[in-house]
Amino acid sequence: MAVPDLNQLGLYISIPFCRSKCTYCNFASGVYPAKDHERYVARVIDDLRSAPTWAAQMGVNLPRRVDSVYFGGGTPSLLSPTLLHQIFAAMRDDFDLESNVEVTVECAPGQIADDTLHALAACGVNRVSLGVQSFIDREAQVSGRLHSRAIVLEDLRRLRTVGITNLNLDLIAGLAGQTAASWDESLNVLIDAGTPHASIYMLEVDEDSRLGREMISGGSRYYSALVPTDDAIADMYAHSIARLASAGLHQYEISNFARRGHQSRHNLRYWMRRPYLGLGLDASSMVYASPEAADTTAPYILRSSFGDDLTGFLTGPSPAETAWLSPARQFEEAWFLGLRMNTGVNLAALRREFGRKPVAQALPTVARLVEEGLLTSDGKTVRLTDQGRLLSNDVFQMFLDAPAADREEAIHETAVLATAP
Repeated sequence: MAVPDLNQLGLYISIPFCRSKCTYCNFASGVYPAKDHERYVARVIDDLRSAPTWAAQMGVNLPRRVDSVYFGGGTPSLLSPTLLHQIFAAMRDDFDLESNVEVTVECAPGQIADDTLHALAACGVNRVSLGVQSFIDREAQVSGRLHSRAIVLEDLRRLRTVGITNLNLDLIAGLAGQTAASWDESLNVLIDAGTPHASIYMLEVDEDSRLGREMISGGSRYYSALVPTDDAIADMYAHSIARLASAGLHQYEISNFARRGHQSRHNLRYWMRRPYLGLGLDASSMVYASPEAADTTAPYILRSSFGDDLTGFLTGPSPAETAWLSPARQFEEAWFLGLRMNTGVNLAALRREFGRKPVAQALPTVARLVEEGLLTSDGKTVRLTDQGRLLSNDVFQMFLDAPAADREEAIHETAVLATAP
């Protein structure tokens, strides 16, 4: 069975600390005391340094060469310069960062202190993602964001001043009070800002978020009654594809748009099923079995951290959840991760990796979804249509063979991967 390139690794480091919790957020993040930061970083560094030992025990290949690093959260920029330098020093001690490594840090607008900004540049950060969500101040405020449009634009200027010009801006379609006109205004401000990358997400009502619980219960807190309808959100998303393309930001994945040469290298690693090591609260890893581990049931595993319990993570050691994936599950992932990208799923590559039989068994599903207008296929490549992107979770489920509970878990995993980052 052929597998993707195993010679390079991506590092993902979860930083779960926030100054406030957004109403729509269901991530493993929260408002924790600053005294936890030092203990947390120490634990992450311990796990980073013990990763090669873990890999040897598990019989998996853990490349030393790293071509992408991603700090997600939470708000990683809340870490002090001292703690940032400690993490980067540990990374460089235990792994070989490529000379052109992409290093991304997620930041909240208005929460990048001057000394932190200079520390990021000094550590080698060359890409920053700002969680803007809306350039309409009122929409941002009712969602729990702490910034204004002016603050975002000033942070862009400050980042560029220290040489960080590879910038991403996040927007969410479907925030409370949002209209077609206000959405178009946010898109126009994003385009005028001149960043080379944008991430556009459709609001998902998640029962684990404050807003989701309120909407499900029929309550009125968090301005839940002002959340646009699903059809309105879909129209905003569809409009953004055309509007961004006209400005040179072309869609390359369901939620991601970039100018030529500015696609997120780290996120592509997820969708292309290349190895990555996740460290920190609720992070996950995907690494391939070593060639000598002939008794394993599949060529890669998923490893999850302790979960979303910060206290348990800090008091460790925490038992990592580890599972070898069957070839059937890998085949499912190849479909639903590959279809996220506009390049789609290459059938010849699937046959080389998994054999002709499973691909042949999937083709009737492809034909049915083509007939329903959710996929296109020229016999070589299968892609989502515009309508298919709006209903992508439904499409992905058609390629899952697992029981219903497992299908829901797998679809949730793809949603998580789409935001990583």
